[in-house]
Amino acid sequence: MKSDIHPQYYKNAVINCVCGNIIKAGSTKEKMETEICSKCHPFYTGAEKLLDAAGRVEKFKARKVKGEVAPKKVTKTRVKKNASPIK
Repeated sequence: MKSDIHPQYYKNAVINCVCGNIIKAGSTKEKMETEICSKCHPFYTGAEKLLDAAGRVEKFKARKVKGEVAPKKVTKTRVKKNASPIK
């Protein structure tokens, strides 16, 4: 490795999560903050936790319910009728 071109490496960098979990890992930054980690992520915990503040999850669930209740549309095809038959 060339000297003086690599950033400072911290072996025990601290990563703080909003849920209060503290993770120590190697990084080029000494301290970091994250909004979600493996202790509070719904995929790992199995608990349903809405992370969306804009209401996108509720809109999706409403569309899903609406799609299950409403019958599927049947499209009709038109057959063109010729005014004068070809002879």
